This record gives sequence, C-alpha cells and structure tokens, in this order.
Amino acid sequence: MNIRDWLKKAIVTLYNSKNPKFDAEMLLSFNIGKSRTWLRAFDEQIINDKQLASLEQLLIRRLKGEPLAYLIGECEFWSLPLNVTYDTIIPRLDTEIIVEQSLIYISNSYFKVLDLGTGTGAIALAIATERPNCEIIGVDFIPTVVENARKNAKKLNIYNVDFVLSYWFDNLSPNKFDLIVSNPPYIEPNSIYLKLGGLSFEPISALVSSENGLSDLKIIIKNALNWLNTNGWLLLEHGWKQGEAVRFMMYNYGYRNINTIYDYEGNPRVTFGNAPK
Repeated sequence: MNIRDWLKKAIVTLYNSKNPKFDAEMLLSFNIGKSRTWLRAFDEQIINDKQLASLEQLLIRRLKGEPLAYLIGECEFWSLPLNVTYDTIIPRLDTEIIVEQSLIYISNSYFKVLDLGTGTGAIALAIATERPNCEIIGVDFIPTVVENARKNAKKLNIYNVDFVLSYWFDNLSPNKFDLIVSNPPYIEPNSIYLKLGGLSFEPISALVSSENGLSDLKIIIKNALNWLNTNGWLLLEHGWKQGEAVRFMMYNYGYRNINTIYDYEGNPRVTFGNAPK
C-alpha cells in the first residue's frame, strides 16, 4: 500500500477524531520518520509490511481515544516541540495564557521565576526562551518527570532553566522569586470529565486535587508568601468554575491587585495577585 492510499484509509478509520487528516499524517510521519511535507510530496511511496502492522496498532489506539501526543511521544507548546511521557499531562493551548501573562511581569533584566508542578517543563521552557536573562526553576515530585523536563531543555538548547525534584516547595533551597507560576492539579476527584476522551489516559496525580479541586491551589497560595520577593507575583491556572474561590483565598492571605484572566474560549482560567508589602 502506498502513502496516499493508507492516508485515505486512516482518515476514514479515525472518524471520531476532531482532525482525522492531521492525526493520520502525524502517525505516519512518526512511524516512517518523514515530515508531513515529505509525505505529501512522495505519496506514491510504498509502506512496507512491518510499518503497516505498526500503523494498524497506532490507529486502533487512537480510535480508542488515546491522545496523539502519547502515541508519538511529542507535542507542541509555545512553538516548542516537547517530549511527552505517560507520567505527564499533555500541555494545553489554554496554558499558554499563563505564559503570556507571566511575560507581562517579567522584564528583560534578571528575574527569578519558579514553576511549580512543571510536568514536561512547558511553562518554564516557554518563559526561558522569551526571557533569556532570567533564571527559571521548575519543580515536580516524580523523578522521571523531572528527568524528562531536563531532556526537553537539553534538546531545545535552553540553559537558563533548571529542574528540581520537590513536592511543591518542600525540597527547595531557601530562595526568593520575583514570580511564581503553576498549573497544579485542580479537578475534583469525582468529576465526570476524568472518564471522558483523552483525559482518562493522563496521570491522575497531575489532574486531581481534594477539597473540590482546591487543595493544591490552597497549598501554593499559602506557602508562596514565604518564597516571593516584595511585590512579587503569583499566577495560577485553575478550573473554569474556580476563579471566585481562588480570588477569595488570595484575598484572605493578603495578596493585592488580584485579577482573573479568561482563556481562548472565554472561560476564567488564570488568577494572579501581588505579594503583600
């Protein structure tokens, strides 16, 4: 079977995907080690039997809802190609909002930034590329996740970021930061969304938090006060129904200039505040 015919078949097979053509091209590109542009230019090339067998398994897994990023081991965030493992959640487009907001408060001079629950390193690496004079630390509590984030930094030749093994602030050396960012677990344990679509394939520890999804947000809001410089900023991603609760917690702990920013779909997504004077 040639590339053109296989893609036609795969697009029909992936009928339940949001973008069957893109998925099919990405799976084939990953499988045979050629770019999507190459596939289009040489669509009469024959796919060998071994490749066809492997592609069949990939199609079945994608049809069952397994995210494309896990199947090919990579996703794009802030135009950065990031290695993705099954220990990490897949960075979402909406999380770029927290990067955009962070850059507003970080000048091109030396700033120290902490990214809590870094996962693939997406937020830390995105900020690092935009602010090369800043020092960024990303933390996560799973050793393999930290190792993968380090590999992403090395692959992208980003050297102003370091990744540390820590459960939130617990294993950090005494320090003060100008900005702390986090996309922590914020889904309530009994949420129906955990069983829907690709979310069911992602690590529960990176998704779920107790107290209706607010437990980890509360830990960060409380403890960040000990790690922020005077007038430092805390920026938090949260669920679309949690904006009011997060603002209330930040207000109770004395943060100033509290506000919530909406994501690309118009949902409250990132809340930020200034450390008390």
